[in-house]
Amino acid sequence: MFGAKIGKGVIIRPTAEITYPWKLTIGDHSWVGDHVTLYTLGEIHIGDNACVSQHSYLCTGSHDYTKPSFDIFAKTITIEPEAWLATNVFVGPGVTVGHGAVVGACSVVFQDIPPMMICSGNPAKVIRPRPVEIDAINPALLQSR
Repeated sequence: MFGAKIGKGVIIRPTAEITYPWKLTIGDHSWVGDHVTLYTLGEIHIGDNACVSQHSYLCTGSHDYTKPSFDIFAKTITIEPEAWLATNVFVGPGVTVGHGAVVGACSVVFQDIPPMMICSGNPAKVIRPRPVEIDAINPALLQSR
């Protein structure tokens, strides 16, 4: 695992790319799909029961375009438990995707996504709350709303 902290029951598809595994933490029963890039110049934290679908790109690093030298920087990305990034989602440095949030296919995320919301677009915007079955709710979700 080269220093990555990986929970139990995690599936990382064989074509996923992880730049610096020692900067990666994935909780229990999460999924990282085919051709996902986890560009871990900074840390990436993926919570329990989260899904990062195929061809998504989580990019913790960028360059300071206000400086002639384009200094590189890194900021942590956090995908909270029970969140789902659909196919081909780009997540930029410093973003938190909230507990139970859903990010639609081909979205571009540069700002935090609130818990239990369906978001989509470029840039990603809140579309509506995520519906859930009351008997299936994790008690932690009730506190995050």
